[in-house]
Amino acid sequence: MSHAPAQLAEVEFHSPSTNDFWLPLFEVGGLEFTRGMLVIVLVTGLLVAWMLWAAKRAAVVPSKGMFVTEGIYNFARNDIARDLIGGQKFKPYLPLIFSLFVFVLVNNLLGVIPPVQMPTMSSIAFPLALTLVVYLTYHVAGIKQHGLVGYLKTFVPSGLPAPIVPVVFLLEFVSKTITQPLTLVLRLFGNMLAGHMALALFIMGGWFLVNSGPLMAIAGAGSWIMGLLMTFFEILIQCLQAYVFTLLSASYIGAALADDH
Repeated sequence: MSHAPAQLAEVEFHSPSTNDFWLPLFEVGGLEFTRGMLVIVLVTGLLVAWMLWAAKRAAVVPSKGMFVTEGIYNFARNDIARDLIGGQKFKPYLPLIFSLFVFVLVNNLLGVIPPVQMPTMSSIAFPLALTLVVYLTYHVAGIKQHGLVGYLKTFVPSGLPAPIVPVVFLLEFVSKTITQPLTLVLRLFGNMLAGHMALALFIMGGWFLVNSGPLMAIAGAGSWIMGLLMTFFEILIQCLQAYVFTLLSASYIGAALADDH
């Protein structure tokens, strides 16, 4: 009995924090190259190799690998790009929509796949960079479709009483220039950060309890079981967030190309 307090005193629990996501590998010219950056490079290379492989093996009767590739492509094409952008307008933006979906999905899934287990989208710089691409795309698309003045006119529905037009225009302008990109960034970043923090808490907490004595080890085992269950739940969230990010991106492009509000 007297050994338990001593064991507890020897083991100190350090709760996970956002500092655990900043993992510099080396420094170049005063700039740190982090583990997240390495994962981004690896994912980019992996996706490029996958697309080159798929392009060389296109056939009337697809193999199992091509069947999966075509299934993902058709999902991005038909269920996201065509449905949200519409008509024939979606075709120029299909490469972007497909690339966003698979890029975010693979990066998210690597957050729980050993030995990587690094959720790149939990660092706000990565969702911010993707959102900047989407932001520029839907504004440029709208201006190209309607002209600058015509695009600004789409911010206000036709038929509104003149006195409230400035108010509606201001609200829409703030929404399209600030609210939409901000929520796009924070939704992906927040979900990936919170999910990985929860997993780290269950796993690290379980390790702390297992090393705190025989009785506490039972609670530690329970913590690890919850961590395993949370892992499956996190995979679901990761897939959903890739879908939601791409869905909203397509909807913003579609709204910019629409003839009316």
